[in-house]
Amino acid sequence: MTAESTLQGTFATAADLLAVIEPETGGRQIKDPATGETVGRVAEPGAAELEAAVAAAKAARPAWAALGHAERSGFLNRAADAVEANAEALAELLSREQGKPLNGPNARFEVGACAAWLRATAGFELEPETLLEEDGTRAQLFYRPLGVVGAIGPWNWPMMIAVWQLAPALRMGNTVVMKPSEYTPLSVLALARVLNQVFPENVLTVVPGGREVGQALASHPDIAKVMFTGSTATGKAIIRSSADTVKRLTLELGGNDAGIVLPDADPKAIAEGLFWGAFINTGQTCAALKRLYVHEEIYDAVCAELTQLARTMPMGHGLDENNVLGPLQNKAQFDIVANLVQAARDSGARVLTGGNPDPEQPGYFYPATLVADIDNNNPLVAEEQFGPALPIIKYSSIEEAIEMANGLEVGLGASVWSADPDKAREVAARIEAGTVWINKHGAVDPRVPFGGAKQSGYGLEFGIEGLKHLGTPQVING
Repeated sequence: MTAESTLQGTFATAADLLAVIEPETGGRQIKDPATGETVGRVAEPGAAELEAAVAAAKAARPAWAALGHAERSGFLNRAADAVEANAEALAELLSREQGKPLNGPNARFEVGACAAWLRATAGFELEPETLLEEDGTRAQLFYRPLGVVGAIGPWNWPMMIAVWQLAPALRMGNTVVMKPSEYTPLSVLALARVLNQVFPENVLTVVPGGREVGQALASHPDIAKVMFTGSTATGKAIIRSSADTVKRLTLELGGNDAGIVLPDADPKAIAEGLFWGAFINTGQTCAALKRLYVHEEIYDAVCAELTQLARTMPMGHGLDENNVLGPLQNKAQFDIVANLVQAARDSGARVLTGGNPDPEQPGYFYPATLVADIDNNNPLVAEEQFGPALPIIKYSSIEEAIEMANGLEVGLGASVWSADPDKAREVAARIEAGTVWINKHGAVDPRVPFGGAKQSGYGLEFGIEGLKHLGTPQVING
């Protein structure tokens, strides 16, 4: 097993990728959320296929773990090369299946992030830590491979979050069995097909399927750890399923991220950052800005700047190079957003823009929507909408804003916006969230650990700390 593998060619189009990942016969149809047209078909393996995948990953693990960090890093770098060589075909398939446009912070951006994360993870150094050295005794802390990691991914950033899970797991010497969302299996199967041109056999396996496959993976006795990104409700189910085997878990669960705009902020200067913090991936991002608290002195100005900007952003089919906002990925999510906005309107809140999807337009398009003069207890504020609808809440004092921001049982991310970074950091330190950004929102970096507080999950991803969470700590003392 060496890093001298050669690529088996590249895929020019999404059709070329589909030709090698679709089942020869049968399978479930996957629809384009922008048009309702069939993108491709996916096989639906059962318990026997999952058992075989876990057994093969378990058998492949010892040789993979024996390679050491340097050689495994070589594989990750070559995997990044493979992603870049197939970037356009991967982006096209992602756009068609998930709905996100090619341009803007969307499909091409996501594929590029996959390569960047692979390279960054390959470059981290994780050396033994000497804890004590005196009187002839030396205590050192090492991190050893766990075994087989089960990775369960979401439908909003299917390729990128798959890499967030698999890259550190593989780097640490584990093998991976991955279950993608049933809404976006083709993207992850295609990504794995590209990566497996480089990786040794059975080091990375994708088993598509529904909830039952995820539950079986979470309870399987040969899975040492589960990594999951998704809803808090599903995360709790995984905790229960994993309990009998005392699995390690990394859970990145639902968020309802708050942003606080201080009265010294410049509405025009921050408008674009606020917009993309909320509407990246058409609002379908765990750590997107989902409720915005603005001081009464600049409330109207911030609302006006955001409204003007939102009305300029083109929304439509993802393969149209002009669009930067796309459809919601599935009807269930469309209905959640539509119902929450309608409830806000019925309560007397003011819709500044959007809020009226075109019933004649095919696909799950919901316009970029801003809702002002809304009560903090309104469901559009208190529940995670996970779509292109941002409630804007007026506050009078910073104490009031912090209390409202901390008032929910989730705490994935948050942000503070101010012309005075020191003042912003003082406020940030009082917010109950895993990450608090200053004058930006949702800007993740492969070098910076990321994880949630409260019911937004536990465990860390990214950076050296993320690597450590994919290993078993071992102290050698003597």
